[in-house]
Amino acid sequence: MDQAPGNRRDDAHHSLPGCYRHPDRETGVRCTRCERPICPECMVSASVGFQCPSCVRDGSGTGHSPSASMPRTLAGGAVAADPRLITKILIGINLAVFIAIKVRPSLLDSLVLVGQWPPFPFTPTQGVAEGEWYRMITSAFAHEATWHFAFNMLSLWWLGGPLEQALGRARYLTLFLVSGLAGSALSYVLASPSTATLGASGAVYGLFGAMAVLMRRLRQDMRPIIALLAINLALTFGVSGISWQAHVGGLVAGVVMSYGMVHAPREHRSLVQFGTCALVLAVVLGATLLRTLQLT
Repeated sequence: MDQAPGNRRDDAHHSLPGCYRHPDRETGVRCTRCERPICPECMVSASVGFQCPSCVRDGSGTGHSPSASMPRTLAGGAVAADPRLITKILIGINLAVFIAIKVRPSLLDSLVLVGQWPPFPFTPTQGVAEGEWYRMITSAFAHEATWHFAFNMLSLWWLGGPLEQALGRARYLTLFLVSGLAGSALSYVLASPSTATLGASGAVYGLFGAMAVLMRRLRQDMRPIIALLAINLALTFGVSGISWQAHVGGLVAGVVMSYGMVHAPREHRSLVQFGTCALVLAVVLGATLLRTLQLT
């Protein structure tokens, strides 16, 4: 029995192939190079039509590098399938160190940031000034109190996802690590040499600053992030036992680096972005070296 023309059109519509990367998504568009069906999320503009991510990655044959046609984040980073991968890894490292400290509390003494120990009149044998520079970074992954760990990891998860997606993995990881180093450096420079500090707060405050810069760049409502940052700064300076130096150092570094990342001109994007990060890192290393010379 013959079918009505309208029914034939409906059947044709429902017989569209699925995207080769997302089979549940029907599409009528095919890659101009390999002719595999691709959905809008997988379409990469080419000189003629669209190409799939695999062909772009392998070489588009359009006369320019494959990466030139790849989807990019706001800051120019490659779009990743899992926009929270680095954030998950960072939380995993912090969790592993936290568990190790709970199992073996003496491990904490080797990880915290301390300028010199023991203090005068004893001869110091430990600390950054005594050559243990690794403490500048290990202290940013060490937590002793459960509430401190929980607060920093919750903040890292909340801030990290959007920033990793907007900046790209390499830029986001650079932002986190250099912000953490900046927080450690300011603590080392301004706090008493015998004061021990620890925690990812410096890096997290760098993410706070970066989020504010990003939201301003996207012209979003900044009142929530400003209110949250104001509350945290009030706690920083109002509660004893908190290293305000680490918080301020990380915050300033995060603002400076993220501003360079999201406002860099497209023509010189990489140069401006990584140049800004290198400048902040140079300041951190310079301040650390000067403080070390002062203490020794």
